[in-house]
Amino acid sequence: MPNMKIWSEEFGAAADAPILLIMGSMSQGVLWPDELIGRLAAGGRRVIRYDHRDTGMSGTVDFATDPYTWDDIKNDVYRVLAAHGLDSAHLVGHSAGGLLGQLIAVEAPERVRSLTVIASSPLGGGEGQVLLRALMGQPQPEGSLPEPEPEFVEFFRALVAAPPGRDRRTLIDSMIAEQRVLHGTGLPFDEDAARRLQERVYGRARDLSAAANHRLAAGASPDFEPVDALHRVEAPTLVIEGSHEPVKPGHGAIIPSRSRGRG
Repeated sequence: MPNMKIWSEEFGAAADAPILLIMGSMSQGVLWPDELIGRLAAGGRRVIRYDHRDTGMSGTVDFATDPYTWDDIKNDVYRVLAAHGLDSAHLVGHSAGGLLGQLIAVEAPERVRSLTVIASSPLGGGEGQVLLRALMGQPQPEGSLPEPEPEFVEFFRALVAAPPGRDRRTLIDSMIAEQRVLHGTGLPFDEDAARRLQERVYGRARDLSAAANHRLAAGASPDFEPVDALHRVEAPTLVIEGSHEPVKPGHGAIIPSRSRGRG
């Protein structure tokens, strides 16, 4: 596999307590709001965000020639820490980034000063299989995590049935529509702000379609999430879930009950 280049940037003073922001699957680091980063840095934190491989300004590959797994995506977290001269940091992960944070807290507890998990699922819960069964209309086995909300399922079924065109305007409109669904119904959706964000995402991507390699990586590593390991998380942990979470409703509430790192 070629040496994968990972784009990152940091804010705040080098002597401040470090926070590493880990975005979800197929997502660029700039989806962490600038306003949030500014407030954290102003509060005396050294904040780092980065683009996953095959997203944004990080390197991209031909997956057929140079395949990888989610274990490689997880190991990129360690590479980012090392590149910024850090042995450990406060990890903050969104969605699949939250799963990565949980896994690192299990396998390398000395690297995790604290863990914040946002809109994520419990490690080992088989979130990907739950989503796939929901999208395919298959029944969920007893004891499975809760299914996504119907509007999420309907949107992505329609997206698979009729993918958007490849021109800039059509793609950005589709990205905004997806953001609207993921936003949920609890608060008003700011379409102008969403358009500015997705224009930025589109404009800085080396290859927008390369993000789909994350799905291929998931298929290449079905056992990525260890079962019955979450209880080994000892880092102080904060779990955040929106009251109108459309993709993983109720998943966040399960995490503290299965880990020891309760905040």
